[in-house]
Amino acid sequence: MHSLPHDHTGARIRRLRLERHLTQAALAELSSIPYGTLTKVEQGVTPASPYVIAAAARALRVQVETVTGQPYVTELRADELDVLIRPIREALDVYDLGADPDIAPRPEELLAADAEELLVAVRAGEIKQVAARIPGLIQEVTTAAHAAPGRESWLLLASTYRTAYDVASKLGYYDLAAIALARMDWAAQRGSNAVIGGMYRYMRALTYLREGGYKTGQLLIELGLRTLEQAEPGREREVVTGQLHLGAAVMAARSKDRQRADGHLAEAGRIAEGTGEAVETHWLAFGPTNVQVHRVSVLAELDEYGQASQEGRGVNIPASWPKSRRSHHYAELARAQMWTGDLDASFQNLLRARKSAPQQARYHQTVRETYAGLEAARRQLPDSFLSYGSWLGI
Repeated sequence: MHSLPHDHTGARIRRLRLERHLTQAALAELSSIPYGTLTKVEQGVTPASPYVIAAAARALRVQVETVTGQPYVTELRADELDVLIRPIREALDVYDLGADPDIAPRPEELLAADAEELLVAVRAGEIKQVAARIPGLIQEVTTAAHAAPGRESWLLLASTYRTAYDVASKLGYYDLAAIALARMDWAAQRGSNAVIGGMYRYMRALTYLREGGYKTGQLLIELGLRTLEQAEPGREREVVTGQLHLGAAVMAARSKDRQRADGHLAEAGRIAEGTGEAVETHWLAFGPTNVQVHRVSVLAELDEYGQASQEGRGVNIPASWPKSRRSHHYAELARAQMWTGDLDASFQNLLRARKSAPQQARYHQTVRETYAGLEAARRQLPDSFLSYGSWLGI
């Protein structure tokens, strides 16, 4: 089920609820969503939060993307992005078939340079460019790794799989993202790298965060932290450890566990004091700024939108920060401001999210839900607001 003109998340929840012959009261009880919240979400009066979306999906026994309407096929087709998905899927499918005799891979240093370039490009929001290039690079690196297996070649392959994950998840193809993650783990195991193993568990935990599987996500975070203990001490290990704590903080906040969330934030903050801004270490953008940004997200997940908005206005993002991370922060801040009724500031941050990384913002669920909330709240809509909705395809 994909998004339709004038469709919204609440309308999809209602259709799915009726298909299962459930009353609003029954779904509210099954999902632990407050009855008043559910009715307003279904009516389109209140936007659906990530917590509500995940809780409704689990209660209705469907994938989250069935509720959100992802991937947004009409917009993807208009941007000529839909045709780039199948080549990525095919490249991921040949991981264990050995070297391709029709491919003559370039030297490893050239492949590594291309892999790094794509890691940077996807964080700069250049999703279409990366989606077009990553299938060929995966196939070339796959052949190189099988033809001359070694630690570095396997880790290089893991890097290309990570980029495929980034593209698939940003475009809403979460089934494909899950496959890319599995391939990343497969290659990382052959490269025997505990840091990459820890990163894999962090990224896998984020999939459970999205699906509302908070207990499983927390277990994956704990496993990732234990895996990192096997890595050589140093800044690289500290950065990934800190990032796991940030992910765990959001996980705890979404499950409404304030104490656990604060504990993980505090530990991440302690680590960040030692690492400083480590934007380029595995391109996780870890450091004091990311701790501040995640604090805003944690407060929003705890429904403390006023404090989240206040803290968000105080975040000064360094020029070195990836545009994709900058865009994500602006979207989160816009959501918090929308809930506080600061509609003009919220829309300004949606504009900032688009300016920072337009290809990412167009397919970002938080951007779309926040826009829907602003649309429901405003009686008079300026031309710039209507133009933004047209750009989103709403």
